[in-house]
Amino acid sequence: MLLRIENTPRPYAWGATTAIADLLGTTPSGGPEAELWLGDHPGSPARIVEGAPEPDLAAHLRARGQKLSFLLKVLAAAEPLSLQAHPTIEQARDGFARENAAGIALDDPKRNYKDELHKPELIYALSDPFIALAGFRPVDDSVADLRSAASAQLEPLVARLTGDAALADVVPWLIAGGAEIAVIVDALIDAARRLEHGALDSDSWTSVRRLASHYPGDPGVALSMLMHTVVLRPGEALYLPTGNIHSYQQGLAIEVMAASDNVLRGGLTPKHVDVPELMAVLDARPVPEPRIDPVEVAPGVRRFSPDVVDFALTVVEAGAAADGVTLDARGPAIALCLEGSATLQGSLVLERGQAAYCDDDALSIRGTGRVVVATGRHPEH
Repeated sequence: MLLRIENTPRPYAWGATTAIADLLGTTPSGGPEAELWLGDHPGSPARIVEGAPEPDLAAHLRARGQKLSFLLKVLAAAEPLSLQAHPTIEQARDGFARENAAGIALDDPKRNYKDELHKPELIYALSDPFIALAGFRPVDDSVADLRSAASAQLEPLVARLTGDAALADVVPWLIAGGAEIAVIVDALIDAARRLEHGALDSDSWTSVRRLASHYPGDPGVALSMLMHTVVLRPGEALYLPTGNIHSYQQGLAIEVMAASDNVLRGGLTPKHVDVPELMAVLDARPVPEPRIDPVEVAPGVRRFSPDVVDFALTVVEAGAAADGVTLDARGPAIALCLEGSATLQGSLVLERGQAAYCDDDALSIRGTGRVVVATGRHPEH
């Protein structure tokens, strides 16, 4: 089965106004265009252009008793997204049942668990740069930056950062806010402005300046100093497992994720922040920058395969399929043409900005275009 699909970008306030349109060759709406969803997620199922009688991919798969394990997005951030982490499947099942039993409606702003699924995600950079806050860095690195500010107002934070194990106590203390945290946030912003372009400036201080312009006074500004500021170049990717704290800051990227709506927020947002529940799912330990390297499955064809079965992302570079390539999808796949053109299964031609759903075990691609393909139940290397 081969279906042409399309969708309309989601108009979240943090979205860029022209980045998705510029990438896909479409007409900008005039407002923010944050995410283009290509999948069967009920929040914004992809419309079927041709190939089946159903109006959208969700209806098509539901009629066959099927559901995708992944969601493919084009993401364009002009402003920072909220600090967030996602639960494991076990945590999601428990939380979903608990909130159902408590009678909390699915559309209640204070609802944490919208489904029973986990939500690991992979982000593949298209812009130069794509910037994210991702994972906690070693506490000693944070302390070094904080001490470089030579600010007495930051000493209460420095004094609590006694080692990596201190994060489990420091993080909820910061998120809870209050007068003491407000002083620390203001001091961080003052220091970041004072250090700009100087010898002691860093990516972390740049993040503080960026966040201060959008969320002055938010405790997330202080949390950012405990996290990696990751700068991706085009073709580089991050894999964010469950429990990882992160916030996309700016840029254009392809995102592939498990098809879940479960988000526990920790700041940089006017939305509900449940500190105890966030800490229950958060991995409050330092980790390396969570970059993921691809495997080259054919010349110019690279697959990013995380340690979950929900999804993988394969990138077919421009020209790599000139003589044809066949991907071992082993089930549902969604392909998006980013430039040029490509023919799928010898019959469906995708031009720049066009997408298709295929449920064959193998997906053949021929053409000079650049194509990204999301799959579920991804094969072994």
